Amino acid sequence: MSKEPAGGPATRRVKPGPLGIREIQRLLPHRYPFLLVDRIIEMEIGKRIVGIKNVTVNEEFFNGHFPGHPVMPGVLIIEAMAQVGGCLVLASLENPAGKLVYMAGIDRARFRRPVVPGDQLVMTAELVMVRSKLVKARCEARVDGQLAAEADVMSIFVDRSEEEK
Repeated sequence: MSKEPAGGPATRRVKPGPLGIREIQRLLPHRYPFLLVDRIIEMEIGKRIVGIKNVTVNEEFFNGHFPGHPVMPGVLIIEAMAQVGGCLVLASLENPAGKLVYMAGIDRARFRRPVVPGDQLVMTAELVMVRSKLVKARCEARVDGQLAAEADVMSIFVDRSEEEK
């Protein structure tokens, strides 16, 4: 990925290895109840990332989806995969604190099995296209090695200062 120019104290390249929740929160603006990544276990800067979401019965969305038969909504699985991909995109930039990543499109989304409380989603995102500020990642979410969902997620990254105007 292209490197952004170095800047003030917020400039800090992210390490390429595992990331805990504090490091994820430095990259992503999401917070409870919408932060859907618990840990990054592998990352090859600018190429590929693997993240984890531990799905618990305490998740807010299980109150209504579905009472007596809790299933994680597919849109939230897509969002979780996109957040993992967003970590990869932001970690690849010279100044991640100065950027935001927005989802721009979803192609070839498929849901293969339900995700329920007690499951651990292991999500991978691999960059397949990078053009200027547009990126496309091939994403998968697995539970116990079984494919639960897959999609091509397109995102754009913008300067935070542009969004704050």
